[in-house]
Amino acid sequence: MGLVEHAFAKINLSLDVLGRRPDGYHEVDMVMQTVDLADLVFLEDNPDEDITLEVQATHVPQDERNLAYAAARLFRERSGVRRGVHIRLDKHIPVAAGLAGGSADAAAVLRGLNRLWGTGLSLDQLAEWGASIGSDVPFCVYQGCARVRGRGEQVQPFQHGLRLWTVLVRPPVFVSTADVYHALTERDFVSQPRSAAVMRALRDDDWLALRGAVHNSMAAAARRLYPEIESFHSRVEEAAQVPFFMSGSGPTLFALLPAESHARRVRNALMGFLREVYLCRFVGGL
Repeated sequence: MGLVEHAFAKINLSLDVLGRRPDGYHEVDMVMQTVDLADLVFLEDNPDEDITLEVQATHVPQDERNLAYAAARLFRERSGVRRGVHIRLDKHIPVAAGLAGGSADAAAVLRGLNRLWGTGLSLDQLAEWGASIGSDVPFCVYQGCARVRGRGEQVQPFQHGLRLWTVLVRPPVFVSTADVYHALTERDFVSQPRSAAVMRALRDDDWLALRGAVHNSMAAAARRLYPEIESFHSRVEEAAQVPFFMSGSGPTLFALLPAESHARRVRNALMGFLREVYLCRFVGGL
């Protein structure tokens, strides 16, 4: 007997880096939103009481280096359940793209094992556990939209009425999140977070104000490390005739659009010269 969980990708409507913390992490203030580009996470009891992992994708680890495996191991340790599980990941979210694919998989494993093994834990408890796996895991446990602070462990879910369409474009560039964080300098830090303006726009269901408030203070560091992102960004905006923004540490870019018809036109304009273009829509939380 088994079950399946959807692991939704996220985009950053804002990503304000406030500074470096004494523990070595960075203090952030973000508004994150899930979209309906998703991995499928299949969970099935393993009679051998082992954790096994199968990944339907290349260039993705199939051992303890995978965050989904780490989540299953953590769940067993914290819950005291000694059953085994076989995890199969059907990957659709691009890897190392600033979309939290690995974190979303880990969060889906936590939610799924809670269902599969009937442990009855709250999302708050699962998110607390997930913080020890990765900074984006707590948000990915809740999904939907949230303001996220600290190093990612402080998640404030937020309901809004916007069901925008988004076109995601992944440049053919591999970006290391750790390297981008390391490249941040004092001039990249912000003292007045833009997240508050994003939250106001969401509260007012004002998509134009939202698009005007989108901000990512990691984008400049990513472009310094990977100059090809900037030329790619310019080419995408010229072809699409709408603004695009970077998600997370990059390199994925996204546009916000109110109508499916417009979003499809943008996607079609980009598919002529790009391989990885995704048409998505905002999805709500649990």
